[in-house]
Amino acid sequence: MARLTVRQAADRLGVGYSTLKQWIYSGSVRTTLTEGGHHRITESEVERLQAKSGRPTRRRARRERPGGVMMLVSGRNRLRGVVDEVRREGLVAQVRLRIGDQTLTAVITRDALDELGLKRGDEATALVKATEVMVARELPAGRGG
Repeated sequence: MARLTVRQAADRLGVGYSTLKQWIYSGSVRTTLTEGGHHRITESEVERLQAKSGRPTRRRARRERPGGVMMLVSGRNRLRGVVDEVRREGLVAQVRLRIGDQTLTAVITRDALDELGLKRGDEATALVKATEVMVARELPAGRGG
């Protein structure tokens, strides 16, 4: 059975390295230790954690597209999910991702969609860059106008 490093498991789970280490130290993640004292996590443990969080299981190996660029991005800005719907209209496309029990809709160029080759059921990651955040609060019925 394959044993993953903490970094590899964190990547599959879509969480930060330090977050997974905290889970390990708290005892909520089962690991084995190498002779050098490094934690290793089995594929089945990663799948258990994914099922617990409602995230899709990744069984496919990563593939780099010809001419593609691999890059690392801050874990706090990534939301992994499954493509629920793809709509094309003119020069733009709408992609809806299911992330746990939430949905996220992104509008991208049609060229970007064609380059990514996204279709319903594919795993995808939303990268979030926000320069402004608005917070709203729902008021109880009868309050407000």
